[in-house]
Amino acid sequence: MYKVCKFGGSSLANAEQIRKVCDIMLSDPSRRVMVVSAPGKRTREDAKVTDLLIALANARISGYDGARELQDVLDRFGSIAAELELEPSIMAAITADMDGRLCQDCSNSLRFMDAIKAAGEDNCARLVAGYLQGIGRTASYVDPRDAGMFLTEEYGNAQVLPEAYPLLARLRSNPGISVFPGFFGYSMSGQVVTFSRGGSDITGSILAAATEAHVYENWTDVDSVYSVNPTLVSNPHPIMEITYDEMRELAYAGFTVLHEEALLPAYRKGIPVNIRNTNNPTARGTMIVRDRVNFDGVVTGIAGAKGFCSLNMSKYLMNREIGFALKVLQILADEQISFEHMPSGIDSLSIIMRKDYFTPEKEQIITKRLAAELGIEKVAVNRNLAIVIIVGEAMARTVGVTARAANALSKAGVNLEIINQGSSEISVMFGVREEYCNYAVKELYKEFFQR
Repeated sequence: MYKVCKFGGSSLANAEQIRKVCDIMLSDPSRRVMVVSAPGKRTREDAKVTDLLIALANARISGYDGARELQDVLDRFGSIAAELELEPSIMAAITADMDGRLCQDCSNSLRFMDAIKAAGEDNCARLVAGYLQGIGRTASYVDPRDAGMFLTEEYGNAQVLPEAYPLLARLRSNPGISVFPGFFGYSMSGQVVTFSRGGSDITGSILAAATEAHVYENWTDVDSVYSVNPTLVSNPHPIMEITYDEMRELAYAGFTVLHEEALLPAYRKGIPVNIRNTNNPTARGTMIVRDRVNFDGVVTGIAGAKGFCSLNMSKYLMNREIGFALKVLQILADEQISFEHMPSGIDSLSIIMRKDYFTPEKEQIITKRLAAELGIEKVAVNRNLAIVIIVGEAMARTVGVTARAANALSKAGVNLEIINQGSSEISVMFGVREEYCNYAVKELYKEFFQR
């Protein structure tokens, strides 16, 4: 048995939490790779180390020396090192590392920002490895460049390169525990590049795939994945088992337990992902698997997300024009806009997009092109849209699920702007006005989990 374990920022926020996660690693000899995030908040009013680093980078980019911001970062690492009773050489190494990063040219702000942001995970890994070594355990800090974590040179949104996997597979031969910093890697030209925010989940999944781990354990601060956002419903139904596809659908609509890109490497290798709670390690957590045989109900989860808009168009005899939808999508592609859903009628078509991408400026360009190039007679944009989604593998084999959901929303007085079901039949999406998003989620939860 070989396990890769990732620990989030809340699991590493202070010395007490670090001791806790190290005890978790040491309690199971099959836990061989430990992916660490940057230390998170110790209290609600506290700052995450990553946010301190961003403030430092912005200060230097703006022309300030950033001395106060740097001291905030060093104080945070220093307090952890002192509480863990680590050798002074570790803080000396962290200070030297920060000085080296700050000496870099900051004229390319994106490149400089990535170099500074990555210091959170990198130096946390040094602290954790130092602690394990200090208590007499076999452990080593792993430099992502030496290990082969090579990524595309896309600052703040890097993707793993295929050639990284055989190099990272060598981790399997390391003795003891390999402490690997999450969130970043290196471009082939040697630059530090990061995944998008929260990308340590992605690092863990990549390493699980590369080492062909039996399980990828993702340790966070909840006992399991829940069927609904626990801030909306008290005592929500826990999900014991969920498929990759179900989890992907829910993550897209607002589930934040895992980074939405994190499942892909594990999915490709068929590696189960186990969501666990650092503060309650005896809880079984949630298993994310390729196929499941146990179903608690017809619906697995319900989620909602704001920030969408719809581009609605109609043209008489639209369905008779070969390639019409292709031409619409080409116009969107020309403007670098991706779409989320595309429900259609005989003479109508709606494109659902993230409104952050479909800006008013883009709207003007696209609507003019639709009229001039495709002769579209009516175009309307709804910028006040949220999507609410119900997800469940069992839905494909159950009659009347969509009707139940639509009826529940109707009784609650929620008007449906859009209904769309994917071809896999494991999810149904409802478009509602943004102000009804959370209300609609709660009403659907009542229908499927509280009856």
